[in-house]
Amino acid sequence: MSQTALPSFETILLDLQDGLATITLNKPERLNAASPQMADEIGQALEALVGAGARALLMTGAGRAFCSGADLQGRAAAASEAETVSRGTRSFNSLSNHYNPTMRKLAQLPIPVVTAVNGPAAGIGSALALTADFTLAGRSAYFLQAFVNIGLVPDGGSTWLLPRLVGKARAAQMMMLGERIGAEQAEAWGLIYKAVDDAELVSQAQALAQRLANGPTVALGLMRRGLALSMDQSYDEVLATEARHQQVAGDSADAAEGGAAFLQRRKAEFKGR
Repeated sequence: MSQTALPSFETILLDLQDGLATITLNKPERLNAASPQMADEIGQALEALVGAGARALLMTGAGRAFCSGADLQGRAAAASEAETVSRGTRSFNSLSNHYNPTMRKLAQLPIPVVTAVNGPAAGIGSALALTADFTLAGRSAYFLQAFVNIGLVPDGGSTWLLPRLVGKARAAQMMMLGERIGAEQAEAWGLIYKAVDDAELVSQAQALAQRLANGPTVALGLMRRGLALSMDQSYDEVLATEARHQQVAGDSADAAEGGAAFLQRRKAEFKGR
């Protein structure tokens, strides 16, 4: 489907070429701070992708940041409009009605996700970056759970995600001490897939995302789902999930193509079906 069929937005850019969708957070003057509007627009973009023919997603930020966290300036403006509602209640409502629905959509997206982290990924921006299947970061980038510095708690699924990525001790270090974790340290911890030179970030992320977009989309989506489920399933439940997923993958056109290509000793040409 052509790029012109995709919706346009105020706070993000959305592009689709050769099966690869790209979402660029596009408020560089605010270091791509994520307002509720931006969260909603990311969610709307995610809803449009699969129907438009996207087979993989790349997310990055315009300018010198991936995302500096929630838009606190926007929160202050909202506070002046609703002084009868407590600050905590406003945060609860913003998370429940804007940020959390989008994080769920991203986690449940049936295509692979790559993030290219340029500069800071703080607060909700850190969660957004790390929910990807492959997170690449420029060497000048860093991840920051900044909530403790302003008397708040992590959100965006961070308290579920971080201990599963790096263990409880390191998750506590990030959340309770509010320390920056640079790209190379993040790679050493297993927090991200790879740290790369800043100048190579976009090209390497695009190459990886395009490789995934050219792959067996049905199988890759099921792998993504299976990995998420395995975090909370028993061994027997995982075996049963794998069997169900293998049934779906085995009936896909890409599996037929893969088997034929293997027998014919040629490279498979997957179509995403």
